[in-house]
Amino acid sequence: MMNRYPNYRITLKELKSLLPQINFIVPSGRFLEERFVEVGAKDYVLDFQQFNKFYNLLVFENQKMLLEEFEKGSAAFTMSNTDRPDSSVLPLDDFQNFLLNRQKEDWAKDLNKVQELMTIFIDDTMRKSNNPKFTVGEFLSFLFSKENSIWDEKFSEICPLDMNNPLSHYWINSSHNTYLIGDQLRSESSTEAYVRCLRLGCRCIELDCWNGPDEPVIYHGRTMTSKIKFKDAVKAINDHAFITSEYPVVLSIEEHCDIKQQKMMAQMLRDVFQDKLLTKPLDPEAEHLPSPNQLKGKIIIKHQKIKESDRTDKIRNAKENSVVEKEGELCIWDSIDKRFYKHDCVILDNKLYYSEEKWEEDTDSTKDDSDLYLSETWFHGRLAGGRRTAEKLLCDFCKGRDGIDGTFLVRESDTSIRNYSISLWTNGRIQHYRIFCSSENGHTSFFLTNKQCFPSMCALIEYYRQNHIEYDGFNWRLTRFLPRLNFVSHHQIGWFYSNLSRAEAEDYLLRIPRDGAFLIRQREEPGTFALSVRAEGAIKHFLIFRDNSKYVLSDTSFFSLEEMVRFFREHILKDKIKLRYPVTPQLLERSYTEDLSTYDSELYSEVTEDNPLGVQCKGVVDISKCNVVRKAKHAGHLVVTLMNKENLRQTEFTCEISEQVDEWYQVILNIIQREQSLEKKRIEEMESKTKIAIEMSDMVVYCQSTKKSTFEKYNYKEVCSVKDNTIPKEGNETGVEKSDSILLEYNRTALTRVYPSGVRVDSSNFDPCPSWKLGCQMVALNFQTADKFMQLNSALFSLNGGTGYVLKPEWIRNPTEKKPPKQNIRIRVIAARHLPYLEHVISPFVQVELWPHTGSQVDDYSFKTTMFKDNGLNPVWLGPMNPPKCFKVDEPDLAFLRFVVFKEDTFSDAKFLAHATFPIRGIRSGYRSVPLKNGFNENLKLASLLVHVDQLEV
Repeated sequence: MMNRYPNYRITLKELKSLLPQINFIVPSGRFLEERFVEVGAKDYVLDFQQFNKFYNLLVFENQKMLLEEFEKGSAAFTMSNTDRPDSSVLPLDDFQNFLLNRQKEDWAKDLNKVQELMTIFIDDTMRKSNNPKFTVGEFLSFLFSKENSIWDEKFSEICPLDMNNPLSHYWINSSHNTYLIGDQLRSESSTEAYVRCLRLGCRCIELDCWNGPDEPVIYHGRTMTSKIKFKDAVKAINDHAFITSEYPVVLSIEEHCDIKQQKMMAQMLRDVFQDKLLTKPLDPEAEHLPSPNQLKGKIIIKHQKIKESDRTDKIRNAKENSVVEKEGELCIWDSIDKRFYKHDCVILDNKLYYSEEKWEEDTDSTKDDSDLYLSETWFHGRLAGGRRTAEKLLCDFCKGRDGIDGTFLVRESDTSIRNYSISLWTNGRIQHYRIFCSSENGHTSFFLTNKQCFPSMCALIEYYRQNHIEYDGFNWRLTRFLPRLNFVSHHQIGWFYSNLSRAEAEDYLLRIPRDGAFLIRQREEPGTFALSVRAEGAIKHFLIFRDNSKYVLSDTSFFSLEEMVRFFREHILKDKIKLRYPVTPQLLERSYTEDLSTYDSELYSEVTEDNPLGVQCKGVVDISKCNVVRKAKHAGHLVVTLMNKENLRQTEFTCEISEQVDEWYQVILNIIQREQSLEKKRIEEMESKTKIAIEMSDMVVYCQSTKKSTFEKYNYKEVCSVKDNTIPKEGNETGVEKSDSILLEYNRTALTRVYPSGVRVDSSNFDPCPSWKLGCQMVALNFQTADKFMQLNSALFSLNGGTGYVLKPEWIRNPTEKKPPKQNIRIRVIAARHLPYLEHVISPFVQVELWPHTGSQVDDYSFKTTMFKDNGLNPVWLGPMNPPKCFKVDEPDLAFLRFVVFKEDTFSDAKFLAHATFPIRGIRSGYRSVPLKNGFNENLKLASLLVHVDQLEV
């Protein structure tokens, strides 16, 4: 104030003209002269310090009577002289007692914190000691200060844990016709209106989109409001969306554009917002909306979405007219095994069906059955010393073990090529029997006698372990075998693990995203093992136990784990499970360095029972959803690659004959081109029918605009828009539904946007409280209008750090929860300071009201002070004409306390000056300052009320 005057000095004449501008009328001509003398001024000129002293004296003069309030009741303290601001002092102990007992401040138990608070208001640095004292003037300054505010600032802090509920559990700060800066018929549209709303914490803004000459525009259609470009509005939103709050912004698009300009809108949204734009659900399997925390930094589009029923109305041939377009054998690349496997394949109904791998024809991956014996433990190969060595080995083995008849080994003949011998312990003696081997027409057979031939030596040995043989007068059966020395045991095979827990096995298998991935591990219980297999995305475990020399799994016995693995690679173990992918350390090492799940196509294949390959079908690729290329890769093979456009998964195949690759490629290419043509026609027909561009529809995820006449059936992704005059008011059951509870239940899962009815052409606002009480999330108000209901909206969204998201009370979110207890709140308006000046010195009065109210009489929810004549600087409302008022608060979670300062004009009409509106839940008891704001909710420096508040539960 003093910086207006040269050298920070002000004369008596200048002061006389200044005082009316700060809402003070000089009582008499001598008044100023006396005060000049009192502050030690010379020649009727005040320097800076003298002016400061004069001003404090002026403010104190009319309000020193307030000190009488504290000389009675609990925690009373006595001040000997209160004629001047510095005439008496308030000790530290008395002030602490005041804070604890009258202000109910628990923190004041800490004396150090009380000292820190006092030093803020003590002007004299010499008095800022360990035992500070307030002058009475400083004490009054504290009472009117922001540090003594009626509002508990902890309610203005963000609570991160409260931001983890579904979006439907929040009230969301929302704007109607955001682009307008005035009325609904003639005012200007402006991108600055979007900036202002976003800076005020608004999280749902509206864009009314219409066809422009060359590109979409925004304005209130069919009115005289001006137009702005859609692109300019989107850019402004992008620049300011997350400055005030990092939580999601909803763009409520009211669509009036044709298909062509809707496609332009969609492209602009993608170009400007880029990765901020939400176009895919966070969790496709979710049954409720995501939380604000999950949607941080995201732009959500609220718009009409094409219904699934319209999307699936496709032009297709009837199924009975389906024709197989191609069938044969393809070599499909296995990206985990890094090799091709042969499959039987069929193309039918635009889908490629493929069978299980054809293991029996794969010479690279399996051995010829006739040679399987080479890896058997009972086969000793060519023994040095031949028969004598075999006899010594058997004797040493059997004599020390109470030799069992039928103990045997198999060895190569030391006299004939491709002939073998069985050396057998029986009756304490060693017998040798020749196994003959012959080949005819490419097939090998093994036999002891011409009466019984076997396709492999393993089959021969297995047969004679089950059946007796009559040979050269002997009748015998093979029992147990003598294992050969230096045999490579299963402990040294990649899929066997000797020290692996069940949990570790499951972790290993989950890294290999293929059904049939397997490993075998040693269990803690001696003689037992576990076969762990991945099947249908889950892990299944099978018990293997040793029975003498055999391994038993599901009532089937094997002489070795290798034999068991070979068997179940070719035969079904259980529920179509086959062992296909051994989980070796080498494969696991790859899983740590590359994402093997990108190679997994079969887990996402949907195979129907009526497919052309029947039970042999392993997977299916939807050709219509793919792109196709053909080029040489994988060691020079000509390979056809199908890439799914939705999940980017690849299927690669080739043929043994290169000409066949071209045939399959051409069939697939024709299908894709045919489907693209049909899809284009389908989209055009769908857009023509729905009036919605597919590009706009596709970016609508969680806020699908819908109009409803009933709320019984709904989808959690929808947003229902309703006019404010259809929301049931207190005591009115004729609205959207006869029962409020139906809409309340709907709003626990889905979203509702309430907007002003069309009769509000002046951009006036409606009472948002009935909508909030019914759980409506997006109650859209005209932010450009500074009225009571916009001020209630600002008060609600001052909660939770001004993020624009306020968690609804538990009883609104959960039908089983009870409402909090009712309250009584008693208010007394005591005084004010530094009220705003409007052309003339004001005569103010204060109105206090509870909102929303349930009483039928005005006195039930509102009261006024008397008018204080010609003083806006330091008016006081004491005495019997200004008694306290008690309000009954039925729903504290939804109630607001509103203070409004008016002045009386020349015609005795009330004119708005300032206000302060607070949610009841955050109000503090005691003698409190009420910081005032203008109509647009902007803070008025220094302007405040002093009130007394008592709160009691009913």
